Amino acid sequence: MSEHLGDKLSRLRRLAGLTQEELAEKADVSVDVIRKLEQKRKGSARLPTLHALAGGLGVELTTLLGDPPGVPSTGESDPPQLVAVRRAVHPLMFAPPQESDDAEVLTSSLLRAEIADAWSMYHSAEFPRLLNLLPGILADARLTASQGADGGQAALGKAFQLAGHLSIRLGKLDLALAALERAITAAEASGDPLLVPMICNSLAWAYQRSNRLDDAKCIALYAAEGLEREGLTDDASGLRVWGGLVMSAATSYARLDEYDEADRMMRAAEEAAVRLAKMPPAEGDGRLLSVFSKSSVRIERVRLAVQHERPEEALRLAKGMRLSKDTPPSWRTWLLLDVARAHTDLGDAEGAVRALESLRRVAPTWMRHHTLAVAIVSDLWELPSHPQGLRKLAEFLGVAN
Repeated sequence: MSEHLGDKLSRLRRLAGLTQEELAEKADVSVDVIRKLEQKRKGSARLPTLHALAGGLGVELTTLLGDPPGVPSTGESDPPQLVAVRRAVHPLMFAPPQESDDAEVLTSSLLRAEIADAWSMYHSAEFPRLLNLLPGILADARLTASQGADGGQAALGKAFQLAGHLSIRLGKLDLALAALERAITAAEASGDPLLVPMICNSLAWAYQRSNRLDDAKCIALYAAEGLEREGLTDDASGLRVWGGLVMSAATSYARLDEYDEADRMMRAAEEAAVRLAKMPPAEGDGRLLSVFSKSSVRIERVRLAVQHERPEEALRLAKGMRLSKDTPPSWRTWLLLDVARAHTDLGDAEGAVRALESLRRVAPTWMRHHTLAVAIVSDLWELPSHPQGLRKLAEFLGVAN
């Protein structure tokens, strides 16, 4: 089982040389919340509270929450697969060129298909498999770009962007920022007007994960406004990229406790998603564009409502939602987790268990390693009476005694 949030908090607080009262003052969080977490009377906390605690401790949020799926939580050195990704992002300056085996001529179209498939793996949380494949994808993209092939720089930009996303998911923000910096360089050389704004969205996410919320908000707004100035939001491709940036900016506003502004932006995104549904579909492989649709906007609105103590609003937004076919699996899993959290916050253990049972069917591996899923089940397990199905979930996650 993953280390309990309270144990992590206590360990990090002691390493920082802080008493509970001193941490409460630095983080502007109630000392009672800290005590309950460390005494394991609470299994989880609101995201703004976790951001504040991480800031007070002087650590990244991922340090407090623990490693996501696919990464060991042992504190040991990077596993060999991740070392290989680091070498692919930071190749040796004087390494001899690798010889091609000429087994298959790598065209730009084949490379784009390879990268699109890799993005599908990412959204399906197939992180171990993607870790094994990503160094080869980056090598293919570098080779194609160096040969001046049509679309080579764009493919390289998308490959580096993928490396950045995977690194964020694995809690390796240093590697993520390095990969995204290289992605921007390739995107600028590609001539694709949508690629730099897409990678700006990824940068905004990386800044959010490191609690640089003002930076995240500014870069997303700047890129979105640039698309509008250039008149690039009149077709499906441009509107998808714009919508993803607006949702990202809204998330930063919400985490800065400006929920009304976040809600206004999410409503604007929802209107754009309705407009998008009436447009001809984007050209090319949609997997290489930002995730944006009526479903993704609604899922993000549910997430923000849960994170800001509005569980009734979250359940109202989620009720009767029909997800579009192109909604990535990762977004579906987040929705189920947020619905479970909303039910838990309202004291509806049965509703929470139903959502968690659906989550286990959809993404068992993802659920087993996710800190928040474990925390919710831990909270439910502490109740005096257990709804039907909770024991199986608690045993699956290692929570049951």
